[in-house]
Amino acid sequence: MAQAAGRSASQTAVAPPGRARRAGGTILKYVILGFFALITIYPLILVVSTALKDPLRITVNPFQLFSSWHPQNIVDAWRIGQFGSFFFNTVKITVPVVVLVVALSVLAAYALARLNFPGKGLVFLLFTLGLMIPFTSVMIPLFYQLRDMGLLGSIWAVILPAVAGSAGFGIPLGVFLMRGFYLDLPNELAEAARVDGATEFQVFYRVMLPLSAPGVAVLSVLVFFQTWNTFLLPLLYLPGTENRPLATGLYQFAAGRTQDYGLIAAGALIMAVPVLVIFLIAQRQFVKGVTTGALKG
Repeated sequence: MAQAAGRSASQTAVAPPGRARRAGGTILKYVILGFFALITIYPLILVVSTALKDPLRITVNPFQLFSSWHPQNIVDAWRIGQFGSFFFNTVKITVPVVVLVVALSVLAAYALARLNFPGKGLVFLLFTLGLMIPFTSVMIPLFYQLRDMGLLGSIWAVILPAVAGSAGFGIPLGVFLMRGFYLDLPNELAEAARVDGATEFQVFYRVMLPLSAPGVAVLSVLVFFQTWNTFLLPLLYLPGTENRPLATGLYQFAAGRTQDYGLIAAGALIMAVPVLVIFLIAQRQFVKGVTTGALKG
């Protein structure tokens, strides 16, 4: 009994240092994570602060956060800086790209995943080749092709290459992602629908497409982010100011107004807010799609 009591006392004496080390490790981990989070978040907060700060305050102390309240910067950027026009041009480019990429990708991916036809493997290989060819190797020939087609300078000079995958997230990546998602769906549901007399399109539209909603959400968000922020395509194929989107508009505005830091920050804020709003709206479906197969390797 005395020995057992001695062992219990010794274990009690040793346990607190172990718990203290674990607690110290946890605190250190959160301190490191908080430090890197601060490094990431501070520039974003600084942009918001600068966009809402009086121009004189920006000159005196550009790194002081929220030292004044001057929302007129956003109004001036929207009107004088023409960011309102840039915003609607970006919407006119982004919406068709997202709709076309998602619609064509889900149809092609379903066919490649669920239907049997000659050359299916070759067709999928051709789609994946779009992921392997860098845009820089075709951007000059594409410029002359768009010029010969009479599309240079119009928003279609950005929409069509973006749908084809020149901006990064186009049909090739969409087919690759959605095909993997459809392969993971249970085939028994499709077979049950066919037994009930459903056509192949009804199986796709009424059974498989609703089940693939998380994957469609992932693809839509990725395509939206890439297209909204695309810079090289409009810089090359949209000369002039009539159809200039936000990315190139902000670049040109900052190059010509290097002292108007408040208006530049306001323009950056106008460009960033829709991305944040869309992500917050689609966050649940996006996370669900990532964890249930759309991006799982």
